[in-house]
Amino acid sequence: MKITTFNVNGIRSAINKGFYDWLSKESPDVLCIQETKAQPEQIDVFLLQKMGYNVFVNSAEKKGYSGVAIFSKQKPDLVRSGIGIPEFDKEGRLIRIDIGEITIINSYFPSGTMGDERQAVKMKYLDAIQVFINKLKTERPKIILSGDYNICHKEIDISKPENKKNVSGFLPEEREWITKFLKSGFVDTFRVFDKSPEKYTWWSYRAGARAKNLGWRIDYHMVTENLKDKLKDAKIHDDIYMSDHCPFSVWI
Repeated sequence: MKITTFNVNGIRSAINKGFYDWLSKESPDVLCIQETKAQPEQIDVFLLQKMGYNVFVNSAEKKGYSGVAIFSKQKPDLVRSGIGIPEFDKEGRLIRIDIGEITIINSYFPSGTMGDERQAVKMKYLDAIQVFINKLKTERPKIILSGDYNICHKEIDISKPENKKNVSGFLPEEREWITKFLKSGFVDTFRVFDKSPEKYTWWSYRAGARAKNLGWRIDYHMVTENLKDKLKDAKIHDDIYMSDHCPFSVWI
């Protein structure tokens, strides 16, 4: 099974840049997208169904903001949206599907770049999703948590780390959260296969950052340790330019 995560930074914008052609060619079994910035009726479900996908959307109440979706070739046994906390659920930050014994969760973690208030929301979400996952693992022990975490874990995951020590997305407390999350029983799939530097999934639109490869690795597929032996490969598709992010795939 090939699972791809992609923050499209607006699905309607990505469609205008060739999203459907890319999806037809790439053909993941499961596609997790973040920042749809669209309501369900603004996504062409019929076309996606013709491409062989079951479509599940969790939009934010605020139009043009946030939102996640999962497109799955196999019909899931269960689909659920949200984590049960209205503050986050109204922003359309999480959707879950169960396929057989595997649970796939697609989440768009809050960004803290808009100031202290949003940083506090981000930290609260980190605590909440850890509790959510811990509880879910007691019922569904094989979990894949995919999406845009908005956090770089280590210095190898970000360009010029010496300049980012006090920047949201690379704060010590955020990085420590990922460390603790991994210790709770998860694996960073990309680093199973590739331990090299300068491998990123997001680049600022400013100052030609992408052309200079001044990026951040903030998009992940984290899998429970009991799935590590089933991992076959992981790949960052940094040649795809539909968004300020690029897609990232894992094969399992």
